[in-house]
Amino acid sequence: MTRTDAWGFATGEPDTTTEGRSPGPVPTTAEPGPTTHSPTGSSPAEPTAAVRRSAGGAGHEPQRTARAALTRILEPGDETAGRWLREMGPVALWHTLADDSAAPPTGATPAKIAGLRLRAARARPTADLDAVSALGGRFLCPGDEEWPGQLDDLGDARPVGLWVRGRANLRLWALRSVAIVGARACTEYGAHLATTLSAGLADRGWAVVSGAAYGVDGAAHRGALAADGATIAVLASGVDHAYPRGHTELIDRIAEQGLVVAELPPGDHPTRSRFIQRNRVIAALTRGTVVVEAELRSGSLVTARRALALGRFTMGMPGPITSSLSAGVHQLLRDEAALVTDADEVIELVGSIGDLASDRAGPTRLRDLLDPVATRVLEALPARGRTGTDQLAEEAGMPRDVTQSKLFELLSLGFVQKCGDRWELARRAEATEVPRRGGT
Repeated sequence: MTRTDAWGFATGEPDTTTEGRSPGPVPTTAEPGPTTHSPTGSSPAEPTAAVRRSAGGAGHEPQRTARAALTRILEPGDETAGRWLREMGPVALWHTLADDSAAPPTGATPAKIAGLRLRAARARPTADLDAVSALGGRFLCPGDEEWPGQLDDLGDARPVGLWVRGRANLRLWALRSVAIVGARACTEYGAHLATTLSAGLADRGWAVVSGAAYGVDGAAHRGALAADGATIAVLASGVDHAYPRGHTELIDRIAEQGLVVAELPPGDHPTRSRFIQRNRVIAALTRGTVVVEAELRSGSLVTARRALALGRFTMGMPGPITSSLSAGVHQLLRDEAALVTDADEVIELVGSIGDLASDRAGPTRLRDLLDPVATRVLEALPARGRTGTDQLAEEAGMPRDVTQSKLFELLSLGFVQKCGDRWELARRAEATEVPRRGGT
């Protein structure tokens, strides 16, 4: 018999440990799903030389290593590849893409499979796993205890896996999280809104999720960090590749105090399409998305509408109607989003039953506390000059005795004053009169 490696694959070397004994069970290397068959007649799990070089000697689980390799081969959000992964399992899909002689997966075009196999030849998942471990990070797979189950709502667009830096538990933090997104070239108004909103959410125990970009994203992360709260940065690059470069220090602070998450393996770089696909993870990971300043054509609106499609709460903070940076938010508010102005109103939507925002009202004045009859009598008094009780009763439409009684109530409260047998409005400190010239 020949020796097998950690994957259960034949190495071609004689196995002296199993002579005279029955062979043990073969390790499972694929997720539950349809059985895949090799067109060459060999075992579907038989690796290519490239796969053996990548996995040999590593102390990683086969499926975890295969998924790590696939994060370098497949583009984030590729639903066709996600279907292959669901049907074949990660190990079989990796082997298929790494073996030039294997039949391509169902529905793969020659051009696409050729490009994926070029990437597969360069995949070194063991090195990637060791690299993230050296950063103090980890690689999460669906089914892990720390995997956020809400990402499964993405269906075949679900991430293959997530590379994570930070000590916190991603699944637990994501259970109480809100995304704050918006314009990169935001105004001071937008930056102020994002900072104060995220600080308010952090004070109330909610994690703030954003993309670590310039503008609203950066302000949201800084607000949560300043409040000593929880924040998660979802990158469109590897977790060790800070982008934008100007936020290197910020991203390092987030990794220390919060979490940095990415679909792409260490060292990988962002592209325009990867930013768009990153937004779907932000939308799915959180309970709701708040947009702070966005033009009519904005990636932030993509995030908000993806959140809406996933059944998450979508919210917007209004701005000046003359600002193009608020036009996208206002359009969102006209269509499907809820208007919010602070953390209390956000939590009222995304939180538990009973997490209600306080009632908003203007200042209460003494006149607001008068009963309706006293109010009618008071309003019957002329703005200037004096009048008698009989005239007031007639003007108010009240009996004379009732009018008389209410006048004395108003007198005790300081609303009116009596001059002989006539009545007039008292000059109260709260009365709004045009000040005389010179301040006298």
